[in-house]
Amino acid sequence: MILRSIVSIVVLAMALPAYAAGDANAGRSKAQACAACHGADGNASIPNYPKLAGQHPKYLVKQLQAFQSKKRDNAIMSSQVANLKLQDMEDIAAYYAKQKTTLGAATDQKKRELGERIYRGGNNAKGIAACMGCHSPNGAGNPPANFPALSGQNAAYVVQSLKDYKEGKTRALDPNDDSGKMMRDIAKRMSDAEMEAVAHYISGLH
Repeated sequence: MILRSIVSIVVLAMALPAYAAGDANAGRSKAQACAACHGADGNASIPNYPKLAGQHPKYLVKQLQAFQSKKRDNAIMSSQVANLKLQDMEDIAAYYAKQKTTLGAATDQKKRELGERIYRGGNNAKGIAACMGCHSPNGAGNPPANFPALSGQNAAYVVQSLKDYKEGKTRALDPNDDSGKMMRDIAKRMSDAEMEAVAHYISGLH
């Protein structure tokens, strides 16, 4: 069932219209307000905040739109994006997409090994699909399908994201979004230890 969902989303994404690129130079100044939480170059030093550097612009724009419409529930982000126009979002996204992601140090061997097994092979006994099926072997994501890049992402943020999905909190662009349903289904099957291991592995993945 999970594999069929992945295939159907990828096929649908291939039929979507081309994404209009923003102006990265304009985005540099517009992103200054984001630096306190996400870092000047999009590499957030605060563990619970996501790195935005190197993320696909289309994905970033859709997340900003979701915060603005409050389909994603976060008081800080909703207030930050309240007055942004679509062009502002596209410019900011273009700027962050051009930045290079800094990698974390996945130094815990046990967590790294368990995380790698799940990321690359899933857990068939629990019905957990391999993360790389959507997010690619090196964590680069899948832009046509709008699956985000995960390479180098802050581990604490990944863990919290998975827990939010598991608890049914609004993180998907739309409650009826197939990719959101898929992530909620996968997260519900994962233990806390598995989430932490995958997040630890992802922090150093490239």
